[in-house]
Amino acid sequence: MYGRYTQELGVYAKEEAARLRDGGVRDGGGLRRNTSVRSRAADLLEYEKDPCAKCHLCASRCQKFLISRVGEDWIFLILLGLLMALVSWVMDYAIAFCQQAQKWMYGGLDSNLLLQYIAWVTYPVVLITFSAGFTQILAPQAVGSGIPEMKTILRGVVLKEYLTFKTFVAKVIGLTCALGSGMPLGKEGPFVHVASLCAALLSKFMAALFGGIFMMRMEEPFEGSKNELRNTEMLSAACAVGVGCCFAAPIGGVLFSIEVTSTFFAVRNYWRGFFAATFSAFIFRVLAVWNQEEETITALFKTRFRLDFPFDLQELPAFAILGIACGFGGALFVYLNRLIVECMRKQKTINKFLLRNPSLPVRRLVYPALVTLLVSTLTFPPGFGQFMAGQLTQHESLVALFDNRTWCRQGVAEEFDYISHHHAWKHPQVNVFITLILFIIMKFWMSAVATTMPVPCGAFMPVFLIGAAFGRLVGEIMAAMFPDGIHADGSVYPIVPGGYAVVGAAALSGAVTHTVSTAVIVFELTGQISHILPVMIAVILANAVAQSLQPSLYDSIIRIKKLPYLPELGMGHHEKYNIRVEDIMVRDVRFITLNSSYRDLQEMLLTGQLKTLALVESRGLHDLAGLHRATAAPVSALSSAGPPAEAGVPPPAGPRQRHPGSPAQPDIRQHTQLPLCPHQHQRLYQYQHSPSGPLPGEHARGVRRPGAPGLGWAGGKVWLGMGL
Repeated sequence: MYGRYTQELGVYAKEEAARLRDGGVRDGGGLRRNTSVRSRAADLLEYEKDPCAKCHLCASRCQKFLISRVGEDWIFLILLGLLMALVSWVMDYAIAFCQQAQKWMYGGLDSNLLLQYIAWVTYPVVLITFSAGFTQILAPQAVGSGIPEMKTILRGVVLKEYLTFKTFVAKVIGLTCALGSGMPLGKEGPFVHVASLCAALLSKFMAALFGGIFMMRMEEPFEGSKNELRNTEMLSAACAVGVGCCFAAPIGGVLFSIEVTSTFFAVRNYWRGFFAATFSAFIFRVLAVWNQEEETITALFKTRFRLDFPFDLQELPAFAILGIACGFGGALFVYLNRLIVECMRKQKTINKFLLRNPSLPVRRLVYPALVTLLVSTLTFPPGFGQFMAGQLTQHESLVALFDNRTWCRQGVAEEFDYISHHHAWKHPQVNVFITLILFIIMKFWMSAVATTMPVPCGAFMPVFLIGAAFGRLVGEIMAAMFPDGIHADGSVYPIVPGGYAVVGAAALSGAVTHTVSTAVIVFELTGQISHILPVMIAVILANAVAQSLQPSLYDSIIRIKKLPYLPELGMGHHEKYNIRVEDIMVRDVRFITLNSSYRDLQEMLLTGQLKTLALVESRGLHDLAGLHRATAAPVSALSSAGPPAEAGVPPPAGPRQRHPGSPAQPDIRQHTQLPLCPHQHQRLYQYQHSPSGPLPGEHARGVRRPGAPGLGWAGGKVWLGMGL
């Protein structure tokens, strides 16, 4: 399925029986077959000769007992959660260290403004350039988020070199440097990829330790697993773990991973995701307590909203308007992100100079360096950054935005002593409204541009921060309109701007990702569900607006990268469900048969503008056997295979020898497409030997290796095979 080559059941059964007969070991669990008393006596003699054999026997029995009592799934999920918690904690520690180092350099040069600017700008440029270069050299597959690719992999498509150890190293180191630079980038999307990489590598370890369902073919890491269904289940659990340990939000992580990665979710994977995500989030927070970062296990962005009366019903229209506005903002963000990428690709001069210049690969680092230089210059605290809280990190900004006290009273900033970084939002010449507006506008386009850099990065956290700032702006406006609060039942309840920030963060992030689970993530991040009704109303309205205007950010990236993924039709396309195959099919189809001669195939390729050729059994029996791409390369391949021959006349015998001046036969592997009839795979691959021997890519026994070119002579007939 999906391009995999599968042997016939009979052949597979014979090979499996021969393997079991020779090795005496079952592949499913690594257990020895039942032996007789004589064989056991022979084993005892062998143990007497080799003292280590008893240790091996004891270890084997312990392994059997552990698997039978605990189970392979539980062991795998526990190890996955523990490993991801350690990776997340170490990365957060390294990111915080990098950000503190930048502030230390900036603060140590306060006597010289020019040196401060150089230190503030050079530090992130170096980190981003290193991240881009390291990722490009080691594993280009680590660039970007990871959720679009995981959606494609969970649909059954194999992406080469995407779940390897090199990609894991490039993703972790590149993401740490990118986030440590202070650029408006996120961690959530890449961590889904990191968790999937950990699951793939852990599966290889489990295969070596336990065997069984984790056994793999060594020539293809993880993609070639014999048990594809079980690996898909483990990847689904890994996606939930990635989100859960990133935010310490296991419930929201599981729901979010289901929404963004799976179109059809198997309920049997539900408990795997919950168990692994909960265990990972628990270990992640315990590590923070162990490192004395926290006194106990608490939420990442703990709020102090009052529980008896957090909001009044008269505020619900304001929350609804906030959700609708976030829906338009989310659609605009997705459109702007895609527009930037398309503009970079369409501008041939920029594309050739910055992105696609194989002769000078260093030029590929110019684009991320320029973007980082621009963003760092605009956020320089003594410069324009003083009007938009440029010196704050994303974590510090969210802590301030979720504060439940009002920042202004008639546009004048209040004093706050219990939170140190509130001074960044106060300016003597500019009130808090202007600061929030500038922060939203600048962060909006900066995040859209920064997420296009060729580094491991995500967009969830920047969008989450922008939504919180927009909600805070609406909350401050409400507080200015009702300075004495809202009167209800003779009591006065003040406006809580932090509640609007929470609602805005959930609504905008949900609009960009087309998910509702962001509401649950917000509750777990803040540790309170006091605003559950406004959050749900805003998230649903934001999703309704965004889905009617633009695809989600992940589907947009899938379209940009042209990944083999079939997205949902979305809202407003219900009429497309009534389209039949006969409405779009091409009735006059030119085809070739298994009995076509060399001349028939050559005339078919040289006449007409055909992109693909259909391969059928015979002219009378139109059973589709496969497709072949009809381009100039196959024509040249046919021309170089030998002189034109009449139908039924075999080519001359003897080894194929190419004239020194003739061009080499091209590799047509890239011109093959997937066959459409899986039951005919084996027939297509059983080639008759030509008098001149097998073609390149064929085995000695005449069976073509999956993925090799399928073009050859057989009794004067041209045989075409598909690359699976």
